[in-house]
Amino acid sequence: MAIEPDTKDWTWVLERPCPQCGFDAADYPSGSIAEKHRLDLPRWREALGRADVRDRPDEGTWSTLEYAAHVRDVYVLFTERTELMLAQEDPIFENWDQDRTAREKNYADEDPARVADELAAAGETYTALLDSVPDWHRVGRRSNGSRFTVETLAQYGLHDVVHHLSDVRG
Repeated sequence: MAIEPDTKDWTWVLERPCPQCGFDAADYPSGSIAEKHRLDLPRWREALGRADVRDRPDEGTWSTLEYAAHVRDVYVLFTERTELMLAQEDPIFENWDQDRTAREKNYADEDPARVADELAAAGETYTALLDSVPDWHRVGRRSNGSRFTVETLAQYGLHDVVHHLSDVRG
């Protein structure tokens, strides 16, 4: 059985707490987001060092390795989108099909140690960018019209990381 694509619009996590992972965007104003990422990066390395890193809890749920590879790519994507928002006026982001990316990169067969290193590097790059943001109110949009400021995009991305740490019991 293949993983069922996630078609939910998760932007609601900017308005209310996530009942699944407990994340509340209101707890993370712009000045605290990079630090939360820094605190969580070692938890991903620990999770990727577990013996069951490739095991799926069930056929329809990613393994810890697959979630970690996804989070690595989320860090890269959010770095690119944030840079775009800082360089352009109201850019529209290209669509990203996370499920297609998982298949094309074959997340399940990646090397956990390499994913741990790449996730840490991508997370550090993203947090360094967040530390340098001169204007948290600049805007950008997804192709579906969802509008973000740099701050709300960073909160949205932080939810993804926190939520998936919860998924893998990290």
